[in-house]
Amino acid sequence: MHVKELLDLSGRTALVTGGGRGIGRHIALGLAEAGADVFVASRKLPNCREVAQAIEKLGRRAWAIESDLSRPDDVEALAHRVLGEVERLHILVNNAAAIWGAPTLEYPLEGWDKVFATNVRGLWLLSQHLARHMKDKGGGCILHVSSISGLRGNTEEDQPTIAYNASKGAVITLTKDMAVKLAPHGIRVNSLAPGAFMTDMMNHIRHDEATLRAFNANIPLGRSGQEDDVKGAAVFLVSDAAQFITGQTLCVDGGCMAR
Repeated sequence: MHVKELLDLSGRTALVTGGGRGIGRHIALGLAEAGADVFVASRKLPNCREVAQAIEKLGRRAWAIESDLSRPDDVEALAHRVLGEVERLHILVNNAAAIWGAPTLEYPLEGWDKVFATNVRGLWLLSQHLARHMKDKGGGCILHVSSISGLRGNTEEDQPTIAYNASKGAVITLTKDMAVKLAPHGIRVNSLAPGAFMTDMMNHIRHDEATLRAFNANIPLGRSGQEDDVKGAAVFLVSDAAQFITGQTLCVDGGCMAR
């Protein structure tokens, strides 16, 4: 098969959670540019609608859905809505995530539970619902979005987000275990571990030139991630170009984890 065909997602349908902004938005647009029709889900419906409209301008079908993955009923409703609209879902991208910052020794149980409810439990429940469908349809692809924060420790000053970091580590382990357990059903499971990307989460840095310059100096490639960096990696992992890859976590971090 020609390499362009290996990366072609024409005729496939994808769901991207947390797809209304940031990395999720980049991935949703990237999948559409590769030929996929895309469901865009997040807690903020206006953001989803904006991304869906951008996808439709690319000539692909798109749906905007409001959903809070910390609520099991919302997870089930999202799965039913998607499977009620299309005959087959080929790709699930679990990008939705919550973050809560607080000093580690005073970290509240409320924050811990909120982060894990979305980042781990919601991700797992949605994957379970849709993996059943993929099994019945002969296979599929699941891509989790983790973080390099799930692969290393961080100082209190850099990241007072211990629940978020732990949850992303859990996602990386889930990736491996789900990949082995779902492989007999023709379902591949991989994850992306982004480093610093210029999304809304980086607003405290991105608008201060001196701070941004100092921040980027700690990244081997000397810059933060941009849209093309993550959508290219995502398209690769859910395409036939990666059909012999499962259970892996790809760091998209400018070299930070290589140090």
